[in-house]
Amino acid sequence: MITLTEENYIKAIYHLGNQGADNVNTNALAEAMQTKASSATDMIKKLSDKNYAHYKKYQGVSLTEQGKRIAVNIIRKHRLWEVFLVEKLNFTWDEVHEVAEQLEHIKSLKLVNELDAFLGFPTHDPHGDPIPDSDGHYSHSKSVNILEMKIGHEGVLALVKDSSDAFLKYLNKNNLALGDAIKVLDVEPFDGSVTIETQNGQIIISKTVANNLYLNQG
Repeated sequence: MITLTEENYIKAIYHLGNQGADNVNTNALAEAMQTKASSATDMIKKLSDKNYAHYKKYQGVSLTEQGKRIAVNIIRKHRLWEVFLVEKLNFTWDEVHEVAEQLEHIKSLKLVNELDAFLGFPTHDPHGDPIPDSDGHYSHSKSVNILEMKIGHEGVLALVKDSSDAFLKYLNKNNLALGDAIKVLDVEPFDGSVTIETQNGQIIISKTVANNLYLNQG
């Protein structure tokens, strides 16, 4: 039986390692899990013993195919629950992550599949992240980061990479939400800040903020 902590480590390795394919440094994993490197190493060894991960000393850790399947299933549950919380229980998009972190560990496959059907088989969560289907396949996004767009070009906000409460509250404060039409008006060479235009007027966003916003064009 896989434990909740093991699932959290598997998900972290998946995200840090480019969907589990690349080796993840032990220190980076420990930082993500907010623990000591020695504790992370102990857990990695457990995951390796259960054939969830590949581990070589000084080379880092990556997921086995079984580990990747577990990670994708956890992510699927997490994002489906986020959709449910927003669409059916009237949570705001900055309130759902922590609750979904708890709900993602529910083991019932039937419940998850019924939830998926109940929601109409959504392809993206409230932050624009793709939801894996029951076979673990993602829908491919063609969204482009604002920093890659030319001045004068526009698109629709389709993905917010940083789904932390603080960042989403910042977007709420500035009336930025998925589905908003955004036009790039100017980029400041000195600090990379970007002037954008939305339906609510012009706003200057920092390079850090811009780096987390992706648009669908045309």
